[in-house]
Amino acid sequence: MRCVIARFPFDLTKSGVLESMKGIKPEQVIGESVIIGRRTYPVKQVGQVITRQDRRDFSAGEVVRAMTQLGFTCRGLPTAAAPPRVLSPLQQASAMLGTPVTV
Repeated sequence: MRCVIARFPFDLTKSGVLESMKGIKPEQVIGESVIIGRRTYPVKQVGQVITRQDRRDFSAGEVVRAMTQLGFTCRGLPTAAAPPRVLSPLQQASAMLGTPVTV
């Protein structure tokens, strides 16, 4: 399959990507990721290996699009839980009494 990553055309195949990633140790996944074989790799690491370009030269979206078209499973950014709301002492006391005060 022909895809464009960092303004350069690449002819990628699923078997070619599997072969390129064989023996590559996955880095810690912080953002978007792609599952290749039984391993989960950061998207930027996969892009660097298959294109042999610097990670700053392409976006994660370009690699996700290409990997999805080849049939790999891609995962988006992990959702962070909303920070807990900090109540003032007055709001906390009011909530304990059952009558919340809005300030």
